[in-house]
Amino acid sequence: MTETNLPGMLKPDDLGKVAVLMGGRSAEREISLLSGNAVLDALKRKGVDATGFDADENIATELRDAGIERVFIVLHGRGGEDGTMQGLLEVMRLPYTGSGVFASSLAMDKLRTKQIWLSNGLPTPEYVILRDEDDCRSALDTLGLPLIIKPVLEGSSIGMSKVETAGEMVSAMRKALACGGDVIAERWITGSEYTAAFLGNTVLPMIQLKTDHKFYDYEAKYESDDTQYLCPCDLGVAREAELAVLVQRAYKCVQAEGWGRVDFMLDAEGQPWLIEVNTVPGMTSHSLVPMAAKQAGLSFDDLVMRILSSAACEACE
Repeated sequence: MTETNLPGMLKPDDLGKVAVLMGGRSAEREISLLSGNAVLDALKRKGVDATGFDADENIATELRDAGIERVFIVLHGRGGEDGTMQGLLEVMRLPYTGSGVFASSLAMDKLRTKQIWLSNGLPTPEYVILRDEDDCRSALDTLGLPLIIKPVLEGSSIGMSKVETAGEMVSAMRKALACGGDVIAERWITGSEYTAAFLGNTVLPMIQLKTDHKFYDYEAKYESDDTQYLCPCDLGVAREAELAVLVQRAYKCVQAEGWGRVDFMLDAEGQPWLIEVNTVPGMTSHSLVPMAAKQAGLSFDDLVMRILSSAACEACE
């Protein structure tokens, strides 16, 4: 990957008054505040006229009264990453970062994302929708053990459980159902976990994730000092380029654009399995997208500027 593959970067004076949206009311609020403040600090270091907003029911009025001209969305989870905020900004005709309304809504839903991938012949682990104890028994018969249970509308591994015995199924399902929305049981993939960030049409260097936890859960992501992030990873140039094609197909299937991240696994035979698309990943200086950008020769501040420079609004066109 070369510098010319990356999106352009506007000058601070060309960006106007910028809002950084963070916080909100989702289960990922605290992570969003960390990401949002890191982005805000980077923009200020670059000389951008940027202001942080903790998004609530008054956000439309606050943006209008502040004369905001461009928005950097750093809201994780429901209410900010799921098309809700994107729709509001379309109505307000304000350019914003990341994917549009449709892609944001779709990528937030792990179940619908998997269904679209499968309809396009892309590899993703087999699943069963869980609504009751009968579905739990069906999942055990179909998927075997171990398996993983997920609420399809949460991020940061919230509400997820690895199930290793039949007796754990119902409590894991109930834990996930408490998050709201659909719940799926997914076939467990034994192998290595990777993430691939994308910026514009470019897939950044991939990262391998290693943890001693049962899976890459909330604690492994945000609290553990033992989680390892290997970038460059162990794939080799040719294999990484091959997987980058799959990653591009994965995010383009759901019409994601601007920037984001695709998570996938490689099983013992080297078969890739797509897991999910994140349209507003973490953006602290220690998060995965900045880590991949650094390996590509792009500083955190320049990464933030390039994402902001790509802000768009379909209603403004």
